[in-house]
Amino acid sequence: MSEVAGARPVRAEDAFDVDGAVAWLRSHADQRYAAGLAGEPEVRQFSGGASNLTYLLRFPGLDLVLRRGPSGTKARGAHDMGREHRIQAALGPVFPYVATMVAMCDDPAVLGGDFYVMERLVGTVPRREMPVDLSSDQASRLCESMLDVLVELHSVDPAAAGLDTLGKGEGYVRRQVEGWSSRYRRAHTTGQPDLEAAMAWLDEHQPADVGSCVIHNDYKLDNLVLAADDPTRIVGIFDWEMATVGDPLMDLGAALAYWVQADDDADFQSFRRVPTHLPGMLTRAELIAGYCERAGREVSADAAVFYQAYGVFRLAVIAQQIYYRYANGQTTNEAYAAFGPAVQVLDRRLAKLLSAT
Repeated sequence: MSEVAGARPVRAEDAFDVDGAVAWLRSHADQRYAAGLAGEPEVRQFSGGASNLTYLLRFPGLDLVLRRGPSGTKARGAHDMGREHRIQAALGPVFPYVATMVAMCDDPAVLGGDFYVMERLVGTVPRREMPVDLSSDQASRLCESMLDVLVELHSVDPAAAGLDTLGKGEGYVRRQVEGWSSRYRRAHTTGQPDLEAAMAWLDEHQPADVGSCVIHNDYKLDNLVLAADDPTRIVGIFDWEMATVGDPLMDLGAALAYWVQADDDADFQSFRRVPTHLPGMLTRAELIAGYCERAGREVSADAAVFYQAYGVFRLAVIAQQIYYRYANGQTTNEAYAAFGPAVQVLDRRLAKLLSAT
């Protein structure tokens, strides 16, 4: 079998009872998977991401992906495997960019916590560097495809998909500002910035909700799967952990936080995790304009700053929550140590954004 990009040997602290998981899977998966589940799987761990743990199960005739939460203290409501599974299962019939769900396990006797299994989405996944060559024209078309798919997601009827219960009604922007601020304060560690000025600014400048729809909440290049024969065509989306029903422009703002342009300063360039710097990639301003044109919305200059600042702040909170686990000895994964400095880079990015207002 060919190698799968990003799949590495399983880290010792992330190992799980493979035999137990496979035995459970064979007795609970749909019968159409019975033949594919024969034999013993090769197990690898995907190195991308730092939240939920993701593994590749390579049976002789079938590739599956297993997702489970990390060990250690978790933010309330985070790493909900049942919720993540339910969202994708509901979206599958109406949004053709999610993996096919295979089985969901909520019996802690199997692996000590919830997990689910899905079919592997096959294609190219962008990382810090693009794994295939892109011309300037292709890079632009990939950005256009990203916008098209995001607007398509935002056009899904939550009620028709059975996901309307995810929403909490009006006040999404306010709840996000307050919620992420509280999470940062709880996860703060010695030596990290307090972000109080940014939290106060977001609280003071928050706009009203512009709508309520299904949002991904972590829409970025390395959560996309591109067609193997066409790197401008999106065939799948990963990581639905934070998906919900909420404000579409907050989803756009969250996506823009990862968008490091070629002309950004060296400090923010050091944070880049996806190849948004390539020739032909749209700028953040062009992404906002392109989204608004497709979605029939308008965003003022002041609102554009808010959504971008919110995205950067939210990303800083996520990074700090991950760093908290490392700083408090809940993981020995040295890769998590880098999230401390990442928060500091994002703090400086926030200061630069807000100084322009």
